[in-house]
Amino acid sequence: MGKELSEMSLEELWELFPIVLVAHNDKWNIFYDEIESFLKIILSECPIERISHIGSTAISEIWAKDIIDILIEVSKDSDIQNIAKVIEKNAFVRMSTEVGRISFNRGYTKNGFADKVFHVHLHYVGDNDELYFRDYLNEHTQIAKEYETMKLQLWKLFEHNRDAYTDAKTEFVRKWTSEAKRVYAGRY
Repeated sequence: MGKELSEMSLEELWELFPIVLVAHNDKWNIFYDEIESFLKIILSECPIERISHIGSTAISEIWAKDIIDILIEVSKDSDIQNIAKVIEKNAFVRMSTEVGRISFNRGYTKNGFADKVFHVHLHYVGDNDELYFRDYLNEHTQIAKEYETMKLQLWKLFEHNRDAYTDAKTEFVRKWTSEAKRVYAGRY
């Protein structure tokens, strides 16, 4: 029997869970709808403001990791830690905690990825740059294709280093998120 995920080093985790990009798949919207319904049920007693499909699987026609990203926005006066506990009790693993932000995953096993993999980002309402970026790329297909090209170039370079992969995309994401917030001021 192999190590538990909690016993693995970061390098071992990156080997077990490499970055793999795949062509856009319409199943991603179905998986999102399923998890959104589940989250609405388990969080029905929590002050949820909005649940949204974010990340590259929410951008039409571009290659992405086969992982559904979800943003849950909660009211600013809520206890985010209590909401996090509800999420954790329902088979999500807490991955990181920052002030006003907690992230979780589901679908990582000691044998690799499950059939459905999810990343949940719990934020206070208004901390939603991801929505602006998603909308901008969906409405500006040339920028989305530039993003896809960059991701495909970075994929093999950083296949086993998620932090470096993410860091290499940061400037692009910030640039177009800033433009999106200017264009869509007040949308969210």
